[in-house]
Amino acid sequence: MVATKVDGSNQQQDEAIISGTKRNHSSPSNNKAGEQHSSSGVSPPTKKMSSENVGSGDTTTITSSNGNDSTTITATAATSTTTTNDTDPTSKDYYFDSYSHHGIHEEMLKDEVRTRTYQMAILNNKHLFENKIILDVGCGTGILSMFAVQAGAKHVYAVDCSSIINSAKRIVNDNNMSDKITLLQGKMEEIELPIPPQSVDIIISEWMGYFLLYESMLNTVLYARDKWLKPNGEGIVFPDKAVMYLCGCEDEQMKYERIDFWENVYGFNMSALKEVALKEPVVDIVDPKVSKKSLCVLYIVFGKCDRNHLIYTYTPCNIINAIQLVATNSVPILNIDLQTCTEEDLSFVSPFRLQAQRNDHIHSLVAYFECAFTRVHKPLGFSTSPFSKYTHWKQTIFYLKEPISICAGEELSGTIKCVPNPKNKRDLDISLDLNFNGKNCKIINKHLEYRLR
Repeated sequence: MVATKVDGSNQQQDEAIISGTKRNHSSPSNNKAGEQHSSSGVSPPTKKMSSENVGSGDTTTITSSNGNDSTTITATAATSTTTTNDTDPTSKDYYFDSYSHHGIHEEMLKDEVRTRTYQMAILNNKHLFENKIILDVGCGTGILSMFAVQAGAKHVYAVDCSSIINSAKRIVNDNNMSDKITLLQGKMEEIELPIPPQSVDIIISEWMGYFLLYESMLNTVLYARDKWLKPNGEGIVFPDKAVMYLCGCEDEQMKYERIDFWENVYGFNMSALKEVALKEPVVDIVDPKVSKKSLCVLYIVFGKCDRNHLIYTYTPCNIINAIQLVATNSVPILNIDLQTCTEEDLSFVSPFRLQAQRNDHIHSLVAYFECAFTRVHKPLGFSTSPFSKYTHWKQTIFYLKEPISICAGEELSGTIKCVPNPKNKRDLDISLDLNFNGKNCKIINKHLEYRLR
């Protein structure tokens, strides 16, 4: 974590101690949600569509059959003869449905960096939770609510919009906590809690997405904070700090497999898809070869700085050559204080300067984030950096069209901009503007656009 002001310059980082063992993992698509599969064993109804000259006033007949039964529906076509795709089939459509499936919750619960850090932050600070009113935003299976009850909470109100809430109710009941946890299904912005506004002592939420902000759940947490949390700093948001970083990486092999692959696919030129692939950031780990023990949970050491200025330093014990793929230093590009930030702060423009640690080629810029619980007895947090133990958030990789040949000590400067997509606020439009004046390479105002969806 870093000082409150983010100016893109290299920041001195404080000492952090992390422990854990990396586990094997797969590399799914960018969507945090998993696919849903039918296990009923019953073949779905088949559909046959027939239409002639479908246009204004024309009819379309759809016949659905299953065995000997059939249903025919005749509909009149709309006045327009063209079909518009105003709604992208991405997180906007499937966000809440995807969180209804147990698979995504299994992945998050098995992420020990994530779950155990929350567990430690809650159970090691029972003095904050005893006889307090807690709000769990996006409760999922109810794991954080149950931690809060273990810590002595007077009552927990757990809210989730997806149907996983039905399973959470059974889980809470099976663990004999139904009298302590009230589960409510619906959007946080539309639900009314059975308590007065601004009477919640602590809001707990695991709101982070890929690139920290993907899926825009933080907006919901800020709404809950403003409406339900005790004001004037009396209430606490768990966690309360988040910082996102950027670094440069040598990633030739993976760039070839993910991007340059499209230039020759079984002898065919599919470069049209290469352009599409370049515009979509890749969510994956930067170095899949790391297998030894690496750092995990961050214990923040406050030197002379105050509690509002978090500074980390990594102690790279048992890390193989400090992750050789990372070729530059890491610099902060976004600093969030959840106690005070606004929704407008989540759209940002940040300058940065990356200094090369050795002679190398930069194929991608990589973003990762850290979150911290600082309003506790012993501040702690977690990191999703390439130097740390695997998390389901991995890192977010922005591939460059052409590699940058950089020498040790040279600096790549630029600006990164991030705003919600205007058609789908859960997606992110991200742009990079790069400048570089090196010995072997020069870049002037290179503009790159990406969409995380």
